[in-house]
Formats: sequence, C-alpha cells, structure tokens
Amino acid sequence: MYKIIGADGKEYGPVSAAQLRQWVQEGRANAQTQVQVEGSTAWSPLGTLPEFAEVFAAGSPPPVVQAVTNEQWAASIEARDYRLEIGRCIRRGWELVKSDFWLLVGASFVAGVIVAGGGIPYLGALIGLIIGGPMMGGLYALFLKKIRGQPVTFGDAFMGFSVAFVPLMLAYVVTGLLTCLGLLLCLLPGIYLGVCWVFTLPLVIDRKMEFGAAMKLSRKVVSKHWWSVFGFLIVCGLVTLLGVLACCVGVFVAAAVVEAALMYAYEDIFGAGQPAA
Repeated sequence: MYKIIGADGKEYGPVSAAQLRQWVQEGRANAQTQVQVEGSTAWSPLGTLPEFAEVFAAGSPPPVVQAVTNEQWAASIEARDYRLEIGRCIRRGWELVKSDFWLLVGASFVAGVIVAGGGIPYLGALIGLIIGGPMMGGLYALFLKKIRGQPVTFGDAFMGFSVAFVPLMLAYVVTGLLTCLGLLLCLLPGIYLGVCWVFTLPLVIDRKMEFGAAMKLSRKVVSKHWWSVFGFLIVCGLVTLLGVLACCVGVFVAAAVVEAALMYAYEDIFGAGQPAA
C-alpha cells in the first residue's frame, strides 16, 4: 500500500499499487510525485520505486495531466457510499489528542474563547458571528493536517482568516441562521439541517469550495446516512458533557477530542478520493 502527495499538496491513500498505476495513466500522478511506502516514514519520488519502473520506461508516452475540478470531485463523492464507525472516530480522536496534547487542547481552547466573542457582553455575540467561521475553519484545518501527518504549528489554527475568510464567514452565518430558523418554526427541520451541514466548514477550508456548494455537498452526503451522523453527534455531545462533569476543566480536553473525531469522520466520508491535479 502507498500514500502520495497530490499536486494540490494534500495526502492521499493508502492505495494499492494497481490504483497508483491507474492514477499515473490518468495523469494524476507522475515520476516526480512524492510517495510513501506502507511501513516507511520516508517520502520518495514515485519514479525511483523499482515496482513502478515499467510505468515510466523509456519510450512510454508522457501522461496528460488533467485537473480534477471540485465539481468532478463532488460528483465522485456523491456517487459512492460510506459507513461511519462512531466508536472508531472517537477512539482515534482521543489518540490524536494524546499524541500532541497541549497543542491540540490549547488550540481548541483559544478557538472556543474567540468564537464565544471573548465573553464580551452583547458585542461578543456579533464578533463571534463574524469570526466564528474563519476560526473554526482554521481549527479544523489544523486537525486535518495533524491527521494527515503533515507538520503543524499553533498558527495553523488561524489560517481560515487568510485562506478563506469570506466563504467561511458566510457558511457559518448562513447555516447557523437557517438552522435556528428551522428550530424556531418547527424543531425537526432545524435538527435535520444542523446535522446535514455539519461538514460545511471543513469542505470550505479543505477543498476551497464556495459556501453554497459546500452546504449542498454536505447535505447530500450526510442525507445518505443521516441517522448515523446524528448518532455520532449525539455521542460527541455526551463526550462534551462528560468533560463538563469532570470539574469543568475536562471540557477543554473533550472539545479537542470531539473536533478530532469530527475530522476523522470527515476523512472517512470525504477523504481517500482521487488526488486533484
């Protein structure tokens, strides 16, 4: 099995040698593509691996590089099915937090304070509404980088402000307002929409999608197994409640575990796709 770094800088895999050869033929990987063999921590150009020598043999026509647009990627995600393993997401979230405890818990704590508007009366709610999306988007990006084995710094938690401030802000405001409206008019529609849009911010920050497209894709994909995702969010809520009961201090750890688990769920559902060229 192999992992590669796509032309978009993201990690894909693990995939089989056959799948990797197919990507080469489709122009989604080439001899310079960085690849990591299962069981190794080193990255090497794909063309240096003996088992792929025939793919890049002299005289072979160079592959035609074809970009995979977000529309094509979204269509492929919609076409496939998935299974959400709730317990496995929570366990992996806990293991990830333990692997870099102070960074992940600290980033979650700071993000939570900022999203809450720093506790400023009245004005804080408006501040949180404007910067909540970029802040949470950056926090999700930090967790995704950690999950993917990429270098992570505390500053990554703020990348939403520089990478996708407007779409993240709009996604946060629009999904929040529509969910609240659904709760006020009739409880069930609000719950349904809130669950459906849970992956909107990760899609915006990770795939650089416009907020409307991210909302649409999240809703379509979650709707396939809405009850599973709903159950997953209920379990995340219980984990947070346990953190509150643990002298309240544990809520910061619980928040980090929940965010990590949510990003593992995102990877399981939307990840492991074909790399964008």
